Amino acid sequence: DLHSFPTRRSSDLAIAEATGIRAKEAAAYATESGELKVNIAALNKAVTAIDNGMAGGFLQTDAANVLKKAIMSSANIMDADRQDIMAFLSGDESYSPSSGGISGILKQMGDEMSKSLASCTAEEESAISSFEELISAKNKEVQALTQEIEVKLVRTGELGVEIVQMKNDLTDTQAALIEDQKFLADMEKDCDSKAGEWAIIVKTRQEELLALADTIKILNDDDALEMFKKTLP
Repeated sequence: DLHSFPTRRSSDLAIAEATGIRAKEAAAYATESGELKVNIAALNKAVTAIDNGMAGGFLQTDAANVLKKAIMSSANIMDADRQDIMAFLSGDESYSPSSGGISGILKQMGDEMSKSLASCTAEEESAISSFEELISAKNKEVQALTQEIEVKLVRTGELGVEIVQMKNDLTDTQAALIEDQKFLADMEKDCDSKAGEWAIIVKTRQEELLALADTIKILNDDDALEMFKKTLP
């Protein structure tokens, strides 16, 4: 009786399912955190360049293109600010970096992205912790169930040996029973034979007794006595 096998299979399936979900979560985190890190790095470069009066040099870098994509895809920035930043990134000379307006907007975006990165990182760490706890618990279940199955397998083997021994004992008992039945049949046959012989003996003894009785009767007869008297000296 190995009812633990389905339970262990359920634990294995739970581990496989949790592992699949964890892989998808890790991939999603890697994508999101990667984009945030790239965008934050581009924002920091832009702020540094503006604050140092080197905005023109920044506009020629790959970070400027990254920042453009981040600004266009961001839903957390007002349209007016978006237009100012895009004008700055496009090299519009009507914008003066010395005002510090663009720098402030970029810093605020950087702070928000840093908070988003910290939040998704915290969620990822929590998911990892929960996953590890689940896997640890399921592995303990699997280990316990495996030990239980091993015990049952050993017991099953022992029962198999016991059954074979019992079958052998049954075979020996059946053979002994056959011998006993044969012995009983022989005894019954012998008893019948002895009973017949005894009946003959009893009949013979009865006939002998009758013959003796007749002889005694004859000897006790008066004529017999007279004859004895004549023949005796």
